[in-house]
Amino acid sequence: SPSPRQNMPVRYFIMKSSNLQNIDISQQKGIWSTTPSNERKLNGAFWESSMVYLIFSVQGSGCFQGFARMESAIGCEKSQDWGSAGFGGVFKVDWIRKEIIPFQFAHHLLNPWNDSKKVQ
Repeated sequence: SPSPRQNMPVRYFIMKSSNLQNIDISQQKGIWSTTPSNERKLNGAFWESSMVYLIFSVQGSGCFQGFARMESAIGCEKSQDWGSAGFGGVFKVDWIRKEIIPFQFAHHLLNPWNDSKKVQ
């Protein structure tokens, strides 16, 4: 469906998870939670962009696990689904693709906002 902010830029973020279980929960329930330090950036992107895509990777896995679209701003409500302390509010995500993609398939992608380092 068309975004009310359709003339605004699209934003992309790599979301690192400490474990695969959090990604499984996200894919099943259509939610995500991140650290409070990331919340401000993501909420700003949500309100100032036409679309925000989140590309997920488990730390140390050497691959991406898929990508989703951010469907809501991050609220104050916390989820008990993630047992670890340190997470902020929950927000809705719509998983577009659930697939394991090794980093080597994306080595041609460079991030100009991170010293043109490889996207991984």
